[in-house]
Amino acid sequence: MIKHPALVASLTVTSLLLIGRQMGFPQPLELSAYDRLLQLRPALPPDERLLVVEITEEDVQSLEEWPMTDQLMNQLLGKLEQHKPAVIGVDIFRDIPVPPGHDKLSNRLKNSDRIIPICSREQGGGTPQPPVVPEDRVGLSDLTIDPNGIVRRGLLFDYNTTDGCTTYSSFSFQLARSYLEQKGIKPETIEQNEQEYLKFGQVIFKPLLPNSGAYQKADTGGYQILLNYRSPDSPARNVTLKEVLNNQIDPNWVKDRIVLIGVSAPSLKDNFYTPYSFAQKKIKQMPGVMIHGQLVSQILSTVLDEQPLFWFWPEWGEVLWIWGWSFVGGFLVLVLQHPGKLVLAEGVALSLLLGTSVGLFFWSGWVPVVAPSLGLMTAGVGVLAYSAYKALQERTHFAELVQEQEDNIAMLSALLSDRGTTIPVTEIPTVLSPQTEISPDEEPTVTWEDNNTEDDETIVYPPGKNQQDKKQESKSTSTSTEPDLLKKRYEIKSTIGCGGFGLTYLATDTQRPGKPQCVVKQLKPAHQDEKFLKIARRLFETEAEILEKLGTHPQIPQLLAYFEEHREFYLVQEHIQGHPLSEEMPKEKRFPEAQVVEILRGVLEILSFVHKYQVIHRDIKPGNIMRRDLDSKLVLIDFGAVKQFQSKEQIQENDSTIAIGTSGYAPPEQYAGRPKLSSDIYALGMIGIQALTGIHPSQLSVSDETGDLSWRNLANVSEELAQILEKMVSYHFIDRYQSVALVIEDLNKINC
Repeated sequence: MIKHPALVASLTVTSLLLIGRQMGFPQPLELSAYDRLLQLRPALPPDERLLVVEITEEDVQSLEEWPMTDQLMNQLLGKLEQHKPAVIGVDIFRDIPVPPGHDKLSNRLKNSDRIIPICSREQGGGTPQPPVVPEDRVGLSDLTIDPNGIVRRGLLFDYNTTDGCTTYSSFSFQLARSYLEQKGIKPETIEQNEQEYLKFGQVIFKPLLPNSGAYQKADTGGYQILLNYRSPDSPARNVTLKEVLNNQIDPNWVKDRIVLIGVSAPSLKDNFYTPYSFAQKKIKQMPGVMIHGQLVSQILSTVLDEQPLFWFWPEWGEVLWIWGWSFVGGFLVLVLQHPGKLVLAEGVALSLLLGTSVGLFFWSGWVPVVAPSLGLMTAGVGVLAYSAYKALQERTHFAELVQEQEDNIAMLSALLSDRGTTIPVTEIPTVLSPQTEISPDEEPTVTWEDNNTEDDETIVYPPGKNQQDKKQESKSTSTSTEPDLLKKRYEIKSTIGCGGFGLTYLATDTQRPGKPQCVVKQLKPAHQDEKFLKIARRLFETEAEILEKLGTHPQIPQLLAYFEEHREFYLVQEHIQGHPLSEEMPKEKRFPEAQVVEILRGVLEILSFVHKYQVIHRDIKPGNIMRRDLDSKLVLIDFGAVKQFQSKEQIQENDSTIAIGTSGYAPPEQYAGRPKLSSDIYALGMIGIQALTGIHPSQLSVSDETGDLSWRNLANVSEELAQILEKMVSYHFIDRYQSVALVIEDLNKINC
């Protein structure tokens, strides 16, 4: 079995996710998550440092031809320059003459240091720059587009030049550089960790790497940064070509501003998908000139407004981030067994993951979202599947133990029967042989309890022994066998029970801090020959293993140790500080309905665990239910009663049988030696009726026709609870609840 399933599952899932990342598996999902995060972020107001002159579909229709003539372009530039802008970016190719007016436009482009035209190096040859403009005043208009067609990155430099487009600088960078230089801020190249970086003022622009953020093997050629969109629309104020030519704009919109000129008409096909394109029902693209404006505004805001650039964790940080959430998913499955609580906890963890990612994104941090989310859920499912497999294995092993136990009991019974004498033999508590017989109601039962809490009807010897015999044997046994220190560890303080099987002691564990009290049960085999001891030892060990598993429940006494010494067997169990429920139920005391429901629920929760392993308690009664002082919770004790095997002749002589159960609480099928899981439900139902009526179950009248109890006229009880109790104590086991879960489900419907 795996000792740390959450750790193993998280490491396995993280490894698979990292392999998937290397193969590019989660990248499309992570990029979609990035888009969604951008959409959630509040939009910033238009940047007052920019003005966009857009050529709309209406402007195109009003022109006689497209591209616009050099004369019209020269007129447009002239009207803008008269208002003294800081720089003008022309996002329209002017590589070939479009007469008339070519000479005047060429002269303006050549002599004006405010105008930045464009060129392109796109596949297929690209578009050259205007021949009269030097390369240091030309900007590269190419956009970096992700494989799914969305623009998420901004290009600052590209060192792969062509004959017609020789500039290194992007269009956006040229506009931002020109504006910042006029404010005395010039770009620098600095070196850090043997890498060269761009520095503007106090800000270092670190380029994207192929594995930055959620990217895996991205084409980050040149010098790229993650594009921090200002808004889903235009980053600045927009005016149309017609408004500029007709002098319908405020000169202050232009003065000392960055002016971008470009097309927005859909017919000219200069529109691109952005992270905002699919946020609405109607897909919306953004004109290229607007995207350039977004990048220009980002550079200015970073340098002048101290807006942070997007940052990313190193590779090892992302690995820890993914592993951490994967471990959380697996750990929650381990600690929360209840399905409702588990679903809620996983939902809270996922919400916390998403909330943390959103919070970091609002602080310009882009961390993986999809990979840790998948890790959280997948590791949880993995641990859940392993837990289910482990539970199945445990139940299978448990069933084998139970069968082995029954086989050992049968062999011991056969050995004793062959000897033809009455020899007290112990079956260690928990699992009883299906051949066990039960005495009639009027006869007391043979039981033994963890804390010696006995009901009135319970005795520790088979019928036929008188009280004097019992006292003498108890005294003799106690005097001769009580050790001072068992296993060189357990110090006997007092004898709290005795019987033909041996003694029960209250002891202290001298090797544990504080020397806590414990209960030591001494089990004495009937014979000391090797054949008998071998079977008894096997029986003892399997029973101890069963008790150890049951003791993992917080409301069942824990098995602390078991050992053999001087051919006698010992069980060491947790000592429950408290009192039995029988002390709370004196004769004729009637409980309120809410308290009865509380008792039923408390015991049913324990039985749910016990029955999961197909173990039947067989002796549920008030004396075997402890009220723990520490937290007032109910604790179920005494799993199985001590049996004594007799020869057939001795049984016939004494007219007695071996009893497992208690008169009034044991159902009919248990008397027949064929107990069911519903037998425990029957016994608990009897406790509920006793609590409501104040009458011991053995004293209640029974219908001659049906065998069912007549009790409802003796209690003040609601119809809902009465029906539940009657179904729990139905005479025929087939008519009862067949599982504890069904009882709990019906009890939860009662409003007490």
